[in-house]
Amino acid sequence: MHSAPGGRPTGPTRRTVIRTIAGVAAAGAAGGYAWNRLGSDSDGPAGANSGPSAGAAGTHTFERLSAPGRTVVRAGDGGTLATFTDGARTAVLTGPSRTFSEPRTTEATVTTDAWVRLLPRPWQRGTEKSAWFKSWFRKALGDSSPDVFAVAFQYSSAGAPAKHNADGLRIAGTAHFGPRNAEVDNPLDFAYHDEKSDFYDYLGTAWTFPDGTRVQPEKARYGCVDCSGFQRLVWGYRMGIPLHSTNTRGVGLPRRAYAIAAYGPGRLVIPHTGREQATDYGVLQPGDLVFFAIIKDRPDFIDHCGIYMGLDDQGRHRFYSSRSAANGPTLGDLSGRSLLDGTDFYARGFRAARRL
Repeated sequence: MHSAPGGRPTGPTRRTVIRTIAGVAAAGAAGGYAWNRLGSDSDGPAGANSGPSAGAAGTHTFERLSAPGRTVVRAGDGGTLATFTDGARTAVLTGPSRTFSEPRTTEATVTTDAWVRLLPRPWQRGTEKSAWFKSWFRKALGDSSPDVFAVAFQYSSAGAPAKHNADGLRIAGTAHFGPRNAEVDNPLDFAYHDEKSDFYDYLGTAWTFPDGTRVQPEKARYGCVDCSGFQRLVWGYRMGIPLHSTNTRGVGLPRRAYAIAAYGPGRLVIPHTGREQATDYGVLQPGDLVFFAIIKDRPDFIDHCGIYMGLDDQGRHRFYSSRSAANGPTLGDLSGRSLLDGTDFYARGFRAARRL
């Protein structure tokens, strides 16, 4: 299952992006952020009282597939209930379809029945026999809480509503890319809004990493995350994958896009081989991190990353990322389509994919 999710700009030197309004579902209010007919703009689709695969928790079988090595859970009718990849914590479960759209920046929509969640530990062949997995899977089949996609869209640059934790810290709501860069005049230039904003800048709170490194947020970057900072906010701070402060090997997600591609957890499903556009789309699954070479004079250097969403309504491979000219998370098309396939700007820069 997991159905129906599957130019070069005129700016000076770097790949460009657009202003955007990113919402969940076309049936939204004027603000652009809303769930589709399944529910509202709450934490999850309120109308989906059953979990992603609730009702399918009876007879099921486990099938081994390769390239990459993975275990697929089949329902009694042969349909896919879930997919688990060796060495990765990402789990893709089949559930109620949801539609994601950005009507101000693209006519394309992504309708997907894939719900992306994280296992408590990396999958290995035979894990289905373990007690911890049986307990986790039973709960996951009935879980309607926000998955990775739902959490990611809680930072829509369109104006996602603010969410606070029990201590009053704003943990979600409209995210921007970074403060205005006064040295760049073209609003479509990659550097129009400054990068270097990490998850703790968005939160506006100091953070101590496991190695003891303590960082302070910059006041001017409050509410901002660049492309890799956005991944660290979603997958790390919100979903629980460990984070570290360097761009070298370590436990969890490093800081920069190139370092996540090279040293991140999980497994590479499309290795970075150099300057050529990656085209092995058949190995991708929703939730994979996708990586791009976006600097004009460095076609082999990864400097952008996003989340693969699957096929859009035109059958194109679409991704979601935080981008400068859009000033925040976008799946839109102006000044660089959010596509992996074809000859558009980001497609030409597509280099690698990692499953966390």
